[in-house]
Amino acid sequence: MEALAIVQPQGKSILQGRAYSPPLSPRVSSISHVCEGRRIHLKHGVFGVPSRLTVRGAGLVRSAVEGNSSSTVPTEAQDLVPYVPGPLDDIFLKIFRSKMAEEVGWDSPKPGYDGLVDIAKKLLLQYRSGEETERATVRVLRSLFPSWLLPLFKQIVAPFGDGKPAAMLCAQVTIATCQWLMGKCTITEVELADGSKIPSGVLVQKCKYLDETKCAGICIHTCKLPTQAFMNGDMGVRLTMEPNYENFSCQFNFGVDPPPAAEDPALKTPCLAVCPTAASRGSIRGVPIESQCPQVEANV
Repeated sequence: MEALAIVQPQGKSILQGRAYSPPLSPRVSSISHVCEGRRIHLKHGVFGVPSRLTVRGAGLVRSAVEGNSSSTVPTEAQDLVPYVPGPLDDIFLKIFRSKMAEEVGWDSPKPGYDGLVDIAKKLLLQYRSGEETERATVRVLRSLFPSWLLPLFKQIVAPFGDGKPAAMLCAQVTIATCQWLMGKCTITEVELADGSKIPSGVLVQKCKYLDETKCAGICIHTCKLPTQAFMNGDMGVRLTMEPNYENFSCQFNFGVDPPPAAEDPALKTPCLAVCPTAASRGSIRGVPIESQCPQVEANV
């Protein structure tokens, strides 16, 4: 668990969201953040206290204490429970990575998850439009299933009970098979169009895929949009995915139609400050980096 310590001029510090008064000199006024061995310098606000805290590599933006306020810093990260992959997860990773590499026509020399991240970046960069990337990703998802299973599920399982059993089943399968990819997940309740509520949601506490790729475009074009399209078109299950680009969580709502592209907040996010893909796309295609926000395209 990462540790965050903020020491105010008055000698009161905040550690992991709980305020206490250690025996420190009132003259001490320092702020530091240590995360995975990296020290990150923060912007100072009023009275030497940061007004905004940005954790590079995680994309978290939090509000800190202002002046003499007794409020505490919200530290969602302290509640995160890491997911420990098991033997089956290693198999899932190898299969998914091999299918991705087959689609891209290239495999990374890096082992494990790091190599998968490289392939995902390559997938985004080798196509000229988001739609092409999404179609390629849908092909990858289809290849993970036997050819007979998807039509059978769509025709028999999906229509049963107004689609509610299928939506709940998909949530359970996501928990069972995808935590190695996204991190720790929990089942949540979802409100459907008819007003009923069922446990067909999945909350990803902090998406490992987004955190490792550090690119909203990869999230949108190789995960969110193609997964929504695959679930609806190939499995007959409606799905809305709601990524949060501030804390990297993501809410899956099985059984809920996604909003139109023009109304989807996820498609309006600016390029992440930590995104390395924007620079790569700009250098490869000769387009100014500031205009290379991959998810802001006419076809999303």
